[in-house]
Amino acid sequence: MSAADEPLQPEAVAERPQTPWRARLAISLLCGLGLAWVLLRGGLPLLPPKSSFDLLQPSAVVAYVASLAVVHWFRAARWRHLLRPLGHVSLRDVVAVSWVGFGAILLSPLRSGEIVRPYLVTRRGPVRLWEATGTVGAERVIDGLALSVILFVALRLATPLDPLPDRIADLPVPVAAVPQAANGALFLFFAAFVAMAVFFFARDFARRATRAILGLASKRLGERVADIVDRVAQGIRFLPSPRHLLPFLLETAAYWGVNAAGIWLLARGSGLAGITLAEACVAMGCIGIGILVPSGPGYFGAFQLSTYVALAMYFPESALRGPAAAFVFVLYAAQVGFHLVGLGLGLFLLRRAPESWPSTSRLG
Repeated sequence: MSAADEPLQPEAVAERPQTPWRARLAISLLCGLGLAWVLLRGGLPLLPPKSSFDLLQPSAVVAYVASLAVVHWFRAARWRHLLRPLGHVSLRDVVAVSWVGFGAILLSPLRSGEIVRPYLVTRRGPVRLWEATGTVGAERVIDGLALSVILFVALRLATPLDPLPDRIADLPVPVAAVPQAANGALFLFFAAFVAMAVFFFARDFARRATRAILGLASKRLGERVADIVDRVAQGIRFLPSPRHLLPFLLETAAYWGVNAAGIWLLARGSGLAGITLAEACVAMGCIGIGILVPSGPGYFGAFQLSTYVALAMYFPESALRGPAAAFVFVLYAAQVGFHLVGLGLGLFLLRRAPESWPSTSRLG
């Protein structure tokens, strides 16, 4: 066995410096506390008063939690379609790794847990780290594009307040900024999708361009990054294959569809009886895009603010401080709780299955 193929030992991983992680945690906590301060200053409760829950129906909470089980399954299991061109990983391992990864993203500062899924899957099959990273990046781009399209269409199907409020409760934030932000997100994710396609179908060009640009500063850096770009692009082999891409897109549609239906049912059961499915899709889209910004661990602050911004387009201020506050609280608590349950179950499944430390060749 050559040195390049020797297993990576746990001790080697533990020796990585911890300072960057602490810095990210500090920044994340400051962002979360800052957003929480903004919400409280605007009169939007993080912990609603007891009266806000007067209209909450327990059956709606049960239905929403059940929908989260379906959402969590599709969100995890669909990854297998992207991994299949790279090597065989069992469905059980794909789901378990994904649930652990989702929990890590939720808990880690500034979404630094994104690397957990690619790393763990290298211990469950022949997939290499950068290729797995490519599949996760492609999944994020497709999700962002799908969510942006849903938000774009839903904004045109839903009927907002007229005129739109120039503030959200006591926050001097014009609600009219939401459609503008949605258009910007759609453009951004469409551009990212085009770039992803270019990186796959024109890999030689992408490699040469990366080497040439970064080589101006450092030839060695240019070569290294160009090699990484090529390996990440190898992870997008599913793109020209209908056999892999179409099932992934169908399960992605099921994932977002059930997600929207669950949010709609919970909103109605929280006392927002007039909410339409299109308005629930607007809320889902605003949450999905809103949690991309820096926030506290668990998307704390950004999640609540994004939901309130969406609801302010369709409900008066009295509803925002009443049943809408209960809806936001239960929605957030249920999602965080389910992610933690999924994390625990994923860890349990991984502990019961054999694994191996990935060789340096699979990590490189």
